Amino acid sequence: MSNHPDVPSNNEDSTQNMIENTDVDTNADNVEDITIDNDMAIEEFFAPNTNARMADDFRAGYVAIVGRPNVGKSTLMNHLLGQKLSITSRKPQTTRHRIHGILSNHEMQAVFVDTPGIHRNEVRAINERMNKAAVSALVDVDLVLFVVDSDQWRDDDLLTLQKLGDTNLTVVLVINKSDTLKDKGSVLPLIETFNESFDFADIVPVSALKNQNLDRLQEVIASHLPVAAPIYDTEQITDRSERFLASEIIREKIMRSAGDEVPYDLTVQIDAFKDEPAHTDPKTGRPRKACTFIDATIYVERSGQKAIVIGDKGQRIKQVGMDARKDMEQLFDKKIMLTLWVKVKRGWSDDERALTSLGY
Repeated sequence: MSNHPDVPSNNEDSTQNMIENTDVDTNADNVEDITIDNDMAIEEFFAPNTNARMADDFRAGYVAIVGRPNVGKSTLMNHLLGQKLSITSRKPQTTRHRIHGILSNHEMQAVFVDTPGIHRNEVRAINERMNKAAVSALVDVDLVLFVVDSDQWRDDDLLTLQKLGDTNLTVVLVINKSDTLKDKGSVLPLIETFNESFDFADIVPVSALKNQNLDRLQEVIASHLPVAAPIYDTEQITDRSERFLASEIIREKIMRSAGDEVPYDLTVQIDAFKDEPAHTDPKTGRPRKACTFIDATIYVERSGQKAIVIGDKGQRIKQVGMDARKDMEQLFDKKIMLTLWVKVKRGWSDDERALTSLGY
């Protein structure tokens, strides 16, 4: 029994009271209008937010990121995207393929082309292909980011600059690792030196690793792109497949785990990539979550290299698998079951047919 006489004492009275005090429009046309409005609201909610907030002078184009090996090109692209897409390590020539990363906001869409480092020593067929991939990235791009190290100018930097000099492309010089300069004032004469060597459209000092001055770099990039509609869906971050990204993640973990022992003569091939939807196990009757099963083979050139990758009692390859699976689950946003194999494929890095079959 309620202590408040104005409050209905049971659910039946409450329901009746609500009905009596609610105005209900039973007009069929009004009901139909409400239904249409609801449908439109639902469609608008689930529609991709691509064109709704685009600037009138929206800009879009391809941006090649070039430079010698190990100046931080992949790190720069990853931090501009705000997501790890291109693999990194302290080792030169970690990037072997051209990788597109897509940065979209309401003002622009920049399709970054992360390239292998341009280098002189084309010792094997794979080195030649890496150089070709880097140079061919300059075809049909709207802008080039030429990345250099803040305190090191090498012959391979000059080689890259010579390649750029053979084009009519707009080039922005990005002086990376500027945070490592002990004397911050020394960056000014450095900029003057670079400016004398080439007619750069802009020069921007940054620290890719520490996200310093990247906002300014984005502004400069946008200013040099043509006014155009987006090239890709603005929700898309890359044009590479999950299979390719999975193989790159595995390769990165090996290079990071093995340190100076790691053989450069290794590559990763995805043998199986199978998505399994959530289902009930027919044997146990228990529900099973959705999962992607990935089988990958790590190819090396010599038996001694195989032992390095596997590690003592298999500990290294086990850790590689755990670290790679963690990164894949974060990138792909799903559960991953990863199986790794290590095999010897002699001479693959200098065999044109093998390189083609392995995706180079």
